Formats: sequence, C-alpha cells, structure tokens
Amino acid sequence: MSISTGDGYAVAHLSDLGDGPGMRKVRSPLGVTAFGVNAIVLPTGYETNPHAHERQEELYFVHRGVIEIRFGDGSRHRLQEGGMARVDAATVRSLKNVGDGEATYVCVGGAEGYVGRDGIVASFDAAGTSAM
Repeated sequence: MSISTGDGYAVAHLSDLGDGPGMRKVRSPLGVTAFGVNAIVLPTGYETNPHAHERQEELYFVHRGVIEIRFGDGSRHRLQEGGMARVDAATVRSLKNVGDGEATYVCVGGAEGYVGRDGIVASFDAAGTSAM
C-alpha cells in the first residue's frame, strides 16, 4: 500500500512511512496540520532518551507490544497494547520496550487546546458519496 490522498483525506499504512525500528513521521506525509503525530517502533529493550517539552502536551498510545513509561518523579507505568498515557509538556518522560518483540506506539502532541464538539451530521448516498 502507498499513501493515498483525495479531496480532504489521506490514507496510509505504517509500512508506507518506513521499516525497521525508529520514528515514522506521520504529520507531513499525511498532511496533518492541527497537531503533531509520530509512530515509533522500538526494538526489545530499547529506551528513549528522557525529554520534556516547552509547550506541547502529548498522548502516547501503545499499538503493539509492551512499553514502560517512566516519569521525572520516579514513577513507572507498564502500558500493554491499547494502553495510553497523557503527559504535560514540562513532565520529563522516557519510554522503554519491555516486551519480547518490537513495540509500536503513536505519539500525538499539541499546544492550543480542545476545540469542543463541532461535529456535523452527514450521510452517504447510494453511490457512496457524501451528502449533507
């Protein structure tokens, strides 16, 4: 699969953004402009460097594997597949793959706050195109 784009959307698979361990930049290839987003593949036992941010709050979501997230206060939390952690900008954190195989997590970050409920009801017509 390759990155597929259309009028107002982009679709991709993690493998479209790279292979092997490392960071997969998601924002630019998919045209995300409202927040930062990356997918990270960690080999077994690998730990990221401790870091914090000036403004950006982050949300970590574990897609595959088992990740231990460590915070500057000394606490550690084990996140299984489907596990999540929200981290304030100034909070020091690092992540470590503590599972038996590669682990993949998605990190989303932003700084400008919640928009609120702004959904608009829509539907698809018989041809599968949207109708509002």
